[in-house]
Amino acid sequence: MTMVQQHDINLKSRDLLTLAHLEKDEILGLLDKAIIRKEKTLKKQFDQPLKGKILGMIFDKSSTRTRVSFEVGMIQLGGSALYLNGKDLQLGRGESLSDTAQVLSQYLDAIMIRTFSHKSVEELAYHADIPVINGLTDLDHPCQALADLMTIYEKKGKLEGLKLAYIGDGNNVAHSLMIACTKVGIDISLACPSGYFPDSQITSLCENFAEKSGAKLVLTTSPTEAVAQADAIYTDVWTSMGQEEENEKRKKDFQNFQVNAELLTSAKEDYLFLHCLPAHRGEEVAAEVIDGKHSVVFEQAGNRLHAQKALLVEILKD
Repeated sequence: MTMVQQHDINLKSRDLLTLAHLEKDEILGLLDKAIIRKEKTLKKQFDQPLKGKILGMIFDKSSTRTRVSFEVGMIQLGGSALYLNGKDLQLGRGESLSDTAQVLSQYLDAIMIRTFSHKSVEELAYHADIPVINGLTDLDHPCQALADLMTIYEKKGKLEGLKLAYIGDGNNVAHSLMIACTKVGIDISLACPSGYFPDSQITSLCENFAEKSGAKLVLTTSPTEAVAQADAIYTDVWTSMGQEEENEKRKKDFQNFQVNAELLTSAKEDYLFLHCLPAHRGEEVAAEVIDGKHSVVFEQAGNRLHAQKALLVEILKD
């Protein structure tokens, strides 16, 4: 299923730190190319546009989907992926990000980094002579958002004019969804407990994007309000990596924010359920929802591969 309209894009040698840096047509163009990549992959049609290219993957945070999807993607595209544990690099012994960026630029064609501080990724990208891709920071998760949009488009046949409800912590996933939705024209309502709202600067940025695209952006403390007539419902874990000491407090603060069958009675009958995974059944989502007929979480996870393959080709093509 290809997009209705082809979008010409040029991302060659560019960084991807956030979807905020891309224009609407560039995002749609990536999605179109991702869907074409998926069709080829399912038919076992593997071309090799990245033959000889090497992606270095720095991990300060452990991962299942990010590591496997990027590594498999590079292999299927004819290139190679090199796993670099942040603790094993000289970064772990005090080498500066500037020096690390310049050294890795001598060996690699691109860097994907999954870490805590967004400023660290920005610094790495500033000093590197090769493209840097944000595989996740505490502020943003752009590759996840590309897969999210791709999944919604595949299932709904459009993006503009839909409504997505996000229930839970106003975290990096919420930020990337806000940016993605307001860029492409999806209405997005976020229900978060008091004290857990998205970053105010991200919110302000997305208000500007929404004004341009015609999307509606709503922040509320009411999950019922957010979910009303939603085409897609999204949630994430209540306690993210690095917040383990807050776990018990967060369970109390989020106890009324579980996505369950009762909450979803006010969504559209053909709603989609999305989750970036890993999921904690019985906490942020009831098992009956994530394992139910409306759930697309595993296709969503699979689309990480195809969206990232499209991204890698556009950034690294000769």
